[in-house]
Amino acid sequence: MKWIFLFLYFQLACLTSDGQNLRATLGHALDNLEKDEQFAHALTGMYVMDIGNGNIIFERNAQVGLAPASCQKIITSATAFALLGINFHFATLIIADGVLKEDKLQGNLIIRGSGDPSLGSWRWPSTTQNSIFSKVQTALQIKRIKTISGLLIADDSKYLLQPVPDGWIWQDMGNYYGAGSWSLNWHENQYDLHLRSASEAGVVTTVLNTSPFDLTRLIKNSISSGMRGTGDNGYLYAAPFSETIFATGTIPPGEKDFVISGSLPNPPAQLSNDLHRFLLKSNIRILGDPIEIHAKETAVQKNEGTLFIIDSILSPAFDSLNYWFLKKSVNLYGEAFVKEIGYQKKHEGSTVAGLSTIKEFWLTRGMPQAELNILDGSGLSPANKVTCHALVTVMNFASHQTWFNSFYNALPEQNGVKMKDGYINGVRSYTGFVKSKSGSTYCFAFVVNNFDGSPARVREKMWKVIDLLK
Repeated sequence: MKWIFLFLYFQLACLTSDGQNLRATLGHALDNLEKDEQFAHALTGMYVMDIGNGNIIFERNAQVGLAPASCQKIITSATAFALLGINFHFATLIIADGVLKEDKLQGNLIIRGSGDPSLGSWRWPSTTQNSIFSKVQTALQIKRIKTISGLLIADDSKYLLQPVPDGWIWQDMGNYYGAGSWSLNWHENQYDLHLRSASEAGVVTTVLNTSPFDLTRLIKNSISSGMRGTGDNGYLYAAPFSETIFATGTIPPGEKDFVISGSLPNPPAQLSNDLHRFLLKSNIRILGDPIEIHAKETAVQKNEGTLFIIDSILSPAFDSLNYWFLKKSVNLYGEAFVKEIGYQKKHEGSTVAGLSTIKEFWLTRGMPQAELNILDGSGLSPANKVTCHALVTVMNFASHQTWFNSFYNALPEQNGVKMKDGYINGVRSYTGFVKSKSGSTYCFAFVVNNFDGSPARVREKMWKVIDLLK
């Protein structure tokens, strides 16, 4: 028995010594990092926990709110796993508003949005435009509907009217990563602008086309060819419902087909027009026009008592949606999750309601709301402020849940570490899990705000610090 106690004592002593050594090593590394000229005016935060025993290995500025960029996604993801569930599906409804007489629907055909961010996405065979349209066509054929006397309505009224969260900046909103979240999303609310550039710098590019939707009428192009080696510096400026998309900046010279991806100004309208054309080609006559309706107060007059569901279109399960949200950092998915959380828990499909619910969820688990000063679900707003302590608290919570494997597998692997990364102007961030050589598993958050110079060099320097956890 005496030898057992001695063995346990020496094991504990070794673990304590390892923790102290790592603490000192990290402290020294951060001291040197902060002396680097790229970090001379930066604020650095770091928090490291051993999730095996809950011991805090290291902290610096762990309670200071910092812009987390896309590392904020892990908060939205973990909360949505807990509140929506791993098997949650969005359900878009195909609805008849009228009565059926033989092969004619005397009334409107309604596609009622559920907030599904995958509708029309190319990431799953079941969600592509062809798959969705074929499902609508089949549903009508089963009901033997060949003529629709009324309108084709894209019903975007489930959520409140504002598609874009507060805090998103003008430079981001027109680009694909700044796409708003609607009740009816379509093709991830994204399109591609194709450009040709001259071989010499300073010449305005030629717009070839936009795909898969024709938005060339909206493009006001002033993008020019840049100097060789300058890369992609082209930006699209537009807001929801915009009638003009401003294309500015530069792209590399000598490009025959250079692509810049933008955000659709009105996805429900795009969906209704595309579906209208598809059904007409499929010999289903629609006598009325394709239209879209948005917030509930703008809904068209319906034929009361005659609504009935023809079919529904289910999204992939939540864990599959979340995979793309974390792995490829698709902002749209997180904003959709936030609104659905608000809709289910507060009966209001809005960013404000969803974020309020998220903060309350973590408050009941001991996290002060001031640690989650957030304006969106994806981290795109530079006004977001989250502590490193909060990020690690969320990651540690996730590690003890039944859905953790799905959450963990969705984290990107970078530099040999399973971790989410974030980058916006002046911000680099990482949060993830590291299995050390000693056998400990560390959960960490590492955030830098207001660095100077090359983001790629900052990444390399931060990775060297993270390597110390291995």
